[in-house]
Amino acid sequence: MPSPLDYHIDGLAELQPRRILCCQLRQIGDVLMLTPSLEMLRKRFPDAEIDVYTEQKCAPVLENNPNVHHIWALERGKSLLHDLLFYHRVGTGGGKRYDIIIDFQQLPRIRWALAFSDARVRFSYPPPWYNRPFYTHWAPVSGPYAAKSKAGILMNGFGLPWENLRPRLYLTQAEREAARAELAAWGLAPGDILVTVDPTHRRITRRWPASHYGRLLAMAAAQRPGLRFLLLFGPGEEALAGETRAQAESAGLPPGRIILPPRLTTLREMAAMQAEATLHLGNCSSPRHFAVAVGTPSLTVRGSTSTAWTFPGPGHEDIALGLPCQPCSENTCALGIKCLHDLDPESVLRRLLDLLDRAIAGEFPKTE
Repeated sequence: MPSPLDYHIDGLAELQPRRILCCQLRQIGDVLMLTPSLEMLRKRFPDAEIDVYTEQKCAPVLENNPNVHHIWALERGKSLLHDLLFYHRVGTGGGKRYDIIIDFQQLPRIRWALAFSDARVRFSYPPPWYNRPFYTHWAPVSGPYAAKSKAGILMNGFGLPWENLRPRLYLTQAEREAARAELAAWGLAPGDILVTVDPTHRRITRRWPASHYGRLLAMAAAQRPGLRFLLLFGPGEEALAGETRAQAESAGLPPGRIILPPRLTTLREMAAMQAEATLHLGNCSSPRHFAVAVGTPSLTVRGSTSTAWTFPGPGHEDIALGLPCQPCSENTCALGIKCLHDLDPESVLRRLLDLLDRAIAGEFPKTE
């Protein structure tokens, strides 16, 4: 339970800010998890301009978001002078002072912007003693769902209710039509049941083996005619996606039932394709959050991560072996990663087909 020292919120409830800056630099999935907080702030302060400070790689997930006025996109790898000038522009709002800066992450590159800021309120979760000079107010996080945890400072600082808002990514009609056209060019036919599959992760403790994915896809296709699988991958991950396709075809999946994109898609292109899918299947990585954000049901294979990353709403489930050491949240394993290697495809198949059949039956209506 939070202690009284975790609260420093005097005067927050009475504020009527005109300009708000929210800071969440990375990662891509975490920036998506910020979107419920942005929606909560919009409801509380309908006339305020809400800007977001994030890394350039994450900025696309906030494009077209009606709750975001401006995105400050940090380019990494620039000179120190370039960075300092950028931090100054962010902290001072480009010459228009922010009334509140809300720091959801407490990273050094955020503190640089805070150091330059003349905002009257600089708000975050309880900082360590040596960072307290950067903040005027703080309140504890909540949980267990990751987006609710992030929104906890708003709940405890402004008295806002948690309404189980899902992360949102706002696609344009042109993006949706382009996704449909490209999927058709890749062989998706009318009547096909599309399942997006993310077999990748840079951490081995979060990556179910490609051989397991291959067997699972072959077995699922044998039992559900009409299934088509679209493999998702990011920069440097195409080889793993290709291995998954090879494993699936080796297990008996007809080559025409699995699509390996001939090029790397952008984040928003990937999201638009997921929006066309009946279901998303994959590891605990950002595409699972994209599925939630575009209203597509999802099944996640969990290794070292916890259920805190699973949206607590209908149509979004995870499956884990349930070893005593789970979840460990570690990036390495001295036990041979049994939590993933010993989770057999047959067990996942039962959950996959159940969720898929329910999605096809309309149990989880698509929401944009």
